[in-house]
Amino acid sequence: RKRPFQMRSVMRAVVDQDHDPLERWSAMRDAEIGIVWDAHLGGRPVCLIGIESRPLSRAGLLPADGPDQWTAGTLFPGSSRKVARAINAASDNRPIVVLANLSGFDGSPESMREWQLEYGAEIGRAMVNFKGPAVFCVVSRYHGGAFVVFSKALNANLQVAALEGAYASVIGGAPAAAVVFARDVKRAASEDPRVVAMSEELNVAEGAERARLHAEFDHLLKQVQIEKRAEFAEKFDTIHSVQRAMDVGSIDAVIAPSHLRKYLIEAVERGIDRETNATLSADPLGSAAS
Repeated sequence: RKRPFQMRSVMRAVVDQDHDPLERWSAMRDAEIGIVWDAHLGGRPVCLIGIESRPLSRAGLLPADGPDQWTAGTLFPGSSRKVARAINAASDNRPIVVLANLSGFDGSPESMREWQLEYGAEIGRAMVNFKGPAVFCVVSRYHGGAFVVFSKALNANLQVAALEGAYASVIGGAPAAAVVFARDVKRAASEDPRVVAMSEELNVAEGAERARLHAEFDHLLKQVQIEKRAEFAEKFDTIHSVQRAMDVGSIDAVIAPSHLRKYLIEAVERGIDRETNATLSADPLGSAAS
């Protein structure tokens, strides 16, 4: 799940094979992470949005306060703006389908300076204002601010699914272990038998032997902290699975990868039927006259 892959390959496997997709805004500078296709799914035109899931090289001069490359599964200011534009363009026109491997928004000083917060909020605004069927599927990971802007709370018509084995939470396991559970990690490392044993040796040592043991103790403590941080991260990811997200209502369904295309087609059909029924209920006389 953490290995890089080409999202375009997944997108091409999902769409209809008898109609070549059209990529929109492919040359948009600094927005390469966001992928927007006009494609057909089950014979119906859709706006298919993907998030590139492999690192991409940056063009031009690199600011000192920004990333050296576009990180996989991360939305930057340009790509956030591109995704928001795609959702707005498809509103009241055609369904949107989002295939997401999203660890959140970039928080580097460069991104903050380039209006990351505003463009990220634009995605949320676009989802609130979007009219039509909307389908969101987690293909790998779904963390951070992305968990907020692509939320069923923002649009009642949004259908959310995830592939089996994917992860979904407001924060990923590694950041949670490093920030939220930092104190627990430190406590677990200090209570590790290896650390306790060397600490006792250090307390009784003297002179040059104490200096040598002190250096070894610092190295051992750092190694144990890394191990404990990884254990906490794995435990967090295991608890915050897509199954738990479905249990609390954040996700509608967990599907097998082999059923992805079938589910997306059926979800678009359900969304269209819902929109049609809502229109008929709102204007029965107009529909009868037509």
